[in-house]
Amino acid sequence: MLYKFKSQAAADVIMLQSNGHQMLAIIGKDPTPQGIITLDQIPAAIAALEAAVRAHEAAQARAHAEAAAAGQVPDEEPEGDGVMLRQRAAPFIELLRVSAAAGKDVVWGV
Repeated sequence: MLYKFKSQAAADVIMLQSNGHQMLAIIGKDPTPQGIITLDQIPAAIAALEAAVRAHEAAQARAHAEAAAAGQVPDEEPEGDGVMLRQRAAPFIELLRVSAAAGKDVVWGV
């Protein structure tokens, strides 16, 4: 399954199911087949995504430091595909920002 996040203000953002679930979980939405992020909810969603990115990067830095201290080579990314949360979330955050600036909601599955 794919998630297609849409807004009347910007291009669609398409994500694989696991990545779409992750983004929705971060912003406190259920990973339902369809839903909406209202204009009023967008600022909190952006803040939650940015906080998750910072937390993820801090955890990565700690893991790298611990591995280096133990004389090991740290993994680049636990998921194994080398894509950081910042990279996965960036298009979605941009969609939310553009939508907020235009006064539009973001929907998926409709």
